[in-house]
Amino acid sequence: MSGHGTPIPMTSSPCGPLSGEAHVPGDKSISHRSLILGAMAVGETRISGLLEGEDVLDTAKAMRAFGAEVTEHGQGNWTVHGVGVGGFAEPDNVIDCGNSGTGVRLIMGAMATTGISATFTGDASLNKRPMARVTDPIALFGARAVGRSGGRLPMTIVGAADPVPVRYTVPMPSAQVKSAVLLAGLNAPGKTVVIEKEATRDHTERMLAGFGAEITVEDTDEGRVITLTGQPELKPQTIVVPRDPSSAAFPVCAAIITPGSDVLVPNIGLNPTRAGLFTTLREMGADLVYENERKEGGEPVADLRARFSPDLKGIEVDPARAASMIDEYPVLSVVASFAKGDTVMRGVKELRVKESDRIDAMATGLRLNGVAVDEGEDWWIVHGLGHGNVPGGATCASHLDHRIAMSFMVMGMAAQQPVSVDDGSPIATSFPIFEPLMAKLGAKVERTVS
Repeated sequence: MSGHGTPIPMTSSPCGPLSGEAHVPGDKSISHRSLILGAMAVGETRISGLLEGEDVLDTAKAMRAFGAEVTEHGQGNWTVHGVGVGGFAEPDNVIDCGNSGTGVRLIMGAMATTGISATFTGDASLNKRPMARVTDPIALFGARAVGRSGGRLPMTIVGAADPVPVRYTVPMPSAQVKSAVLLAGLNAPGKTVVIEKEATRDHTERMLAGFGAEITVEDTDEGRVITLTGQPELKPQTIVVPRDPSSAAFPVCAAIITPGSDVLVPNIGLNPTRAGLFTTLREMGADLVYENERKEGGEPVADLRARFSPDLKGIEVDPARAASMIDEYPVLSVVASFAKGDTVMRGVKELRVKESDRIDAMATGLRLNGVAVDEGEDWWIVHGLGHGNVPGGATCASHLDHRIAMSFMVMGMAAQQPVSVDDGSPIATSFPIFEPLMAKLGAKVERTVS
């Protein structure tokens, strides 16, 4: 599948019990960061379990364009010969980041304090997304950005030849913005300080420490204060990428709503800044168990066993949990459709500026499939119908958004009638094996012949 080419309509039909093991791809967030920090280290970083979806492959191409030697060895094994902090070369051509907001924002940060220029673009979805949230803070280091109106791609970043360290309070919960500022701080002298009022996923902090950067994290009255000492020599690492909890969400949620299902999803990263969905599902009454809990590469990992849960109930999701599950709200809203009562989701305005306006996209599609939804700027409520009562039967717009497409495919597995999407091609950006993996479990997801 390609998120950049011809649309691929897809249909998911009601199926029997899902069973077996779901070996989901490597974690996308850690995959991006492994490539970028490997490129900024001196020597060879070895990565296994890398997610080979289009988003991450675009980041690999970008690191090559900046001068790193990035080599694929097959079966998720890669090596990166880095050029060191401040060692990026100026790219010869435009950097195409495809559909990846994470990729483009982190790369902008990583090159912003090196005296080179680079021009970034993406697909139709990415080129609509706001970049000022990153270009504003990197301007404090001395970088300049020239782009389309509204701070949109295509955009040229002119890196700071003489960067200065900054102290920056992130205005919204965003791991991308925090990470971009920290990566920019690597090549600035002195200490760069990032303050976030709400904790977001901390893969960048953990990985920077692993590569040898001097970084401290402290919880204070003004928030979570992260202090990074600039201009270190990053040491190459051997990285085992855990499997992606955001991808695991789809087989887990499918099993929970599909009668008779029992699915094991091995080796899932359970970083507390990423595991909010699983906590929420348990609160709703889902039969979801952590097995073989352990640590790998400093990250908590477990095997997840998800079984059909016929007595799901609607809940009010703790807004403080939003940052730890922001990408999982679309599929959570599908589960909420099969619960009894209302599921209330607040403090989620970040969903409005993802690959699509995810609140609008999911609310529209749920209504087409017979589920009532109320929504506001930063909240939405799904009025659950209970097990067996979701009509389905509609075709939904995916809006070039992989998570919207996969969420409606999950819905079709347990609705009364099949559920379709107009374009499933964006799924390849994060979960290129989604179709065969779900088919092996027993799902009926098919490409629709027009």
